[in-house]
Amino acid sequence: MDDEERTEVARDYADAVNMAPKELEDWLGTDESRAVGHKDGGGESVGHRSGRRIVEIARTKKADLTDDDYAHMRKVIGYVHRHLAQRPSGDVDDSAWRYSLMNWGHDPLERG
Repeated sequence: MDDEERTEVARDYADAVNMAPKELEDWLGTDESRAVGHKDGGGESVGHRSGRRIVEIARTKKADLTDDDYAHMRKVIGYVHRHLAQRPSGDVDDSAWRYSLMNWGHDPLERG
């Protein structure tokens, strides 16, 4: 991946992930976070595992990010965009839809 691609991924990722690392880390410690998402055999949901990786990426110096990190960033961007397009009607404050997005670092109720 060249520098131009990395810059584009980093920009799109910053748009998709609107939760601060500490905020996401605290969220991942909740029962609500652990209760949502697809479990792929290990007991932890794919989104919850992704959230832990997002926190790691946020705490890594940009120069130290690997191609695997950028690949995960792309996965996060894709998930957030797809999931936002599936917004249910009505109040989403305490919905599995919102909680799942939050596991991926995006709080749809976050302003800005």
